[in-house]
Amino acid sequence: MGTTTVKLFLMALAIFCGAAIATDPDMLQDVCVADLASDIKVNGFPCKATFNATDFSSGALAKPGLTNNTMGSLVTPANVQQIPGLNTLGVSLSRIDYAPGGLNPPHTHPRATEIVFVLEGQLDVGFMTTANVLVSKTIKQGEIFVFPKGLVHFQKNSGMGQAAVIAAFNSQLPGTQSIAAMLFASKPSVADDVLAKAFQIDYYEVEEIRKKLTPK
Repeated sequence: MGTTTVKLFLMALAIFCGAAIATDPDMLQDVCVADLASDIKVNGFPCKATFNATDFSSGALAKPGLTNNTMGSLVTPANVQQIPGLNTLGVSLSRIDYAPGGLNPPHTHPRATEIVFVLEGQLDVGFMTTANVLVSKTIKQGEIFVFPKGLVHFQKNSGMGQAAVIAAFNSQLPGTQSIAAMLFASKPSVADDVLAKAFQIDYYEVEEIRKKLTPK
């Protein structure tokens, strides 16, 4: 990856993060480093009394993640829970790695728009509008794709080798709801008859899907 490409991505990220579309509340002080150990519940995290440069730094995205799982993908987050200094700043990142054929399954981010920049490989990506229209494209190294806030979307490695992206969000904690897991692996469980009728399948199939998606 050339330095020019990386610089262009960082410039685009800066514009994206500073845009007026930010969804998190505006900050009222220079910094508010998250006190992740606090029991106080607020819309965000309370501020620590003291902080240092470590609160604003992370090497979490430097190395590829392991993709030897059922989906063949791994999301490595860099949000306020990993970088407390992001509290109130309205921005976060993730790295997503994909094995050949790996899938980041259909999901939503209820609190953020997402933009992905392809570090390596080739991906089939897409999102669905509320009118059930699929907007999809194949993207390659150095290319960018945007997933609007709250809409169901996915990425699949359609190349022969590994693939990876950096994802940016206009929220310190965008949240993720995986559609299949949300419906079939919730606690407590969604009633079998609801799922059977919604997906036009029988009760046995509901249980089989639930077994595959429920963590052991």
